[in-house]
Amino acid sequence: MTTSVRGDAVEIHWQRLRVRVDSALDLALQFGEGCPIELQEAMRYSVLGSGKRLRPLLVLLAAEACGGLVEAALPAACAVELIHAYSLVHDDLPAMDDDDLRRGRPTCHKQFGEATAILVGDALQARAFELLASGIKPAERTVRCVAELARAAGATALVGGQTDDLAGLNSHATVERLQAIHRRKTGAMFVVSLRLGAIVAGATDDQLTALTEYGTHVGLAFQIIDDLLDVSGQQDVVGKRLGKDHDRRKLTYPQLLGVEASRHRVEELLDSAIRALEPIGDDADSLRGLARFIVQRDH
Repeated sequence: MTTSVRGDAVEIHWQRLRVRVDSALDLALQFGEGCPIELQEAMRYSVLGSGKRLRPLLVLLAAEACGGLVEAALPAACAVELIHAYSLVHDDLPAMDDDDLRRGRPTCHKQFGEATAILVGDALQARAFELLASGIKPAERTVRCVAELARAAGATALVGGQTDDLAGLNSHATVERLQAIHRRKTGAMFVVSLRLGAIVAGATDDQLTALTEYGTHVGLAFQIIDDLLDVSGQQDVVGKRLGKDHDRRKLTYPQLLGVEASRHRVEELLDSAIRALEPIGDDADSLRGLARFIVQRDH
């Protein structure tokens, strides 16, 4: 049955879904005797902290909006969170963004060492695809989900976006270039989360198109908010070191557009995201609420 919630009930619904995601992630990261203890501890440390779980929420809410069941979409929700966690572990490494704080505590390589952090990322990525391959039914949906996530996490999307992001201001410092980076680095994972939920639910082409457009706008808005928080957020609230983008001369929206213009762009993206959901109707109310939460967040 499709879930449609409004007002305060939306946040209650999210909290319930987060609990289910956290429980499923906990189970997914219990390997028994086959996994070295330190590796399992480091994987659990990197995934089971105080994350917002936005990407798995997008999976589950998209599945519900398309008439699917949360239980059927949970493997996909866990898979995208593991890919996200792996990307953060690797992004934080000294050779990449060189961060020592994540979600309010030491990053994986600070806690367990660089070699273990690299292996954690490798293992989380493999586990993500294992969850899809073993947990999504029927087989044709399994294949679609694996292909979608592999593409979104690969060289033309997440990894390619990170590559260009590391290049910073070396060349072509334009809004168009920055937008292209973040549509791949951040936006691709938002979009694929929605598409996985929709695919699991057996969505129509029109529903998939609407969710893809919504995810594109929301993902970009999320990244601009991240850039703004790096400029004006509070470190104890955000949970990571701030001002690092400026220190590393990385390309950001406030730097190119200014703070006020960046905030205005976020509002435009929010309006576009909400309009994109019109073909789905009231069944997408939770996704509309989540878009508003994303642009109003302080961490």
